[in-house]
Amino acid sequence: MKRIGTVSRVAQGLAVVRAPDDEYASVGTDVVDEELQTVGSVVDVFGPVERPYLAVSPNDSVHLPALVGKVLYAR
Repeated sequence: MKRIGTVSRVAQGLAVVRAPDDEYASVGTDVVDEELQTVGSVVDVFGPVERPYLAVSPNDSVHLPALVGKVLYAR
């Protein structure tokens, strides 16, 4: 499991994750939380190359506001 970053906010039905460095998950990567529950998948990478943002499309069962501040991981 690799840490992909912390959810900084929710926008347009997506979780916006700030990547920790220039090594980040690619589009299509499955994303899990600390309990290994599947959260969703990466649908976009944007922002500065040194420390980009990832847009994560959540699964239907995920309550987005509860993810803000949580660390997410790539499966």
